[in-house]
Amino acid sequence: MTSEGILYLIGAGPGDPKLMTLRGRECIQSADVIIYDYLANPIFLTWAKPEAQILYVGKKGGTAHIQQEEINELILKKVLEGKKVARLKGGDPFIFGRGGEETEILADQGIPFEIVPGITSAISAPAYAGIPLTHRQYTSTVAFITGHEDPKKEEESVDWEKIATGVGTLVFLMSMSRLPNIVKKLSAYGLSLQTPVAVIQWGTRSNQRTLVADLSSVVRKVAEEQFGAPSIVVVGKVVNLRQKLQWFEKRPLFGKKIIVTRSRAQASVFSQKLTELGALSIEFPTIRIVPCQDYSLLKRAIDSLSEYQWLIFTSVNGVEFFFQRLMAGKKDSRSLSGARICAIGPGTAISLNQRGIAPDYLPSEYRAEAIIAGLEKMGIAGTRILIPRATVARDLLPKKLQEIGAEVNVVPVYETVPDVGDISSIIDQFQKKMINMVTFTSTSTVKNFITALQKEKQDVPALLEGVAVACIGPVCGKEAESLGLKVQIVPKEYTIPSLSEAIVAFYQKK
Repeated sequence: MTSEGILYLIGAGPGDPKLMTLRGRECIQSADVIIYDYLANPIFLTWAKPEAQILYVGKKGGTAHIQQEEINELILKKVLEGKKVARLKGGDPFIFGRGGEETEILADQGIPFEIVPGITSAISAPAYAGIPLTHRQYTSTVAFITGHEDPKKEEESVDWEKIATGVGTLVFLMSMSRLPNIVKKLSAYGLSLQTPVAVIQWGTRSNQRTLVADLSSVVRKVAEEQFGAPSIVVVGKVVNLRQKLQWFEKRPLFGKKIIVTRSRAQASVFSQKLTELGALSIEFPTIRIVPCQDYSLLKRAIDSLSEYQWLIFTSVNGVEFFFQRLMAGKKDSRSLSGARICAIGPGTAISLNQRGIAPDYLPSEYRAEAIIAGLEKMGIAGTRILIPRATVARDLLPKKLQEIGAEVNVVPVYETVPDVGDISSIIDQFQKKMINMVTFTSTSTVKNFITALQKEKQDVPALLEGVAVACIGPVCGKEAESLGLKVQIVPKEYTIPSLSEAIVAFYQKK
């Protein structure tokens, strides 16, 4: 074994990716091998370095994809090869996670390992359901109990007589298949049948569900509502506090599944906003932002910046790629000192602010017509204007500026190219009516999304029947409608925050 071999046993938390620890993320990013199970959020795998080996060893509902002994041997083998191994386990690895077994085999051979604790679903799922496990007016004691003991044991180790009435709050993990037996045992040893019970499925995730009953009716209601694994069962008077303290399931977009078609680099901001509002955001980028293949026109424009009286930036991408080339030419924002700057949209203005530039003009409306009217009042007739933007874009703005007497030079600084991921998975979700909304932030995202579905021989309007369509602005909306989509949402301001607010308003009206 080389000295580099080590195991990082990482608690991957209950499902919400933001509940992963900073140390856990560091270990994933440095790992050569990632071994993960059924309850580890797939987003964690995106943190792995490109060359990392990723191995799935999940077990679901007691049906083993791979036996525990095989997992132990796999971990040992990879560490002995001198690899840094990140073992991702749902929740906390030492709370009914069999983490002790996976590290014992290494400890017996003097092999190094590190335990990275995780947030167990035993405390996080109740918290997300609005149930404090302890409360001074209810109870000061709590017990965590597994619903699946080692099947090789001759008798149960749970002292039902003591826990039934001796502990204020009982939390059962991995217990759905044995819920009838749990109810039978607790009632047999004196726990009142009127005791409140909560069952929380997929706790901390956007598809979290919570059922509240009492001990006498919980088994029947679980069957009626078709609750299954993974679920946490909480028994005790603290369950009554959910009526007052529930918060997670009250968020305005809770339970909505929304597709974000922005480029991968830009999708995260929008996705994060939707997630904060309670939605399950599915990032399905249909475009990718790439540098231009030929920068000769931009180089000539940068070399003659002193000849321009105005620069108009139409997007954050335009700002970023323009300044990349400016810096590549050993120039900086001082080269723009002789020109006035127009920023279309607050995001574009912020991007310029970050480079020490305060735009001279930020139109209140982000339509070409409104922009032109504002610039005309500022006396642009007879001036030279540089517009750095995408290779393919609407010609309305430069055309209208020329009509009022400006000399306009449009130079490409970046390109948008199609970038469609796993389209089969998206189609499957549409067909199963699992998607509530699809969002578009440019005409390119609309075109590429429709094209990708049509290539799979899909009847797009039929496939999206019942799915709401949200577009960031009227131009984008017209493109969507021209391609057969029915657009329900176009915000008054053509920004991501306004689009998010319009989506919330749409569902509140419904």
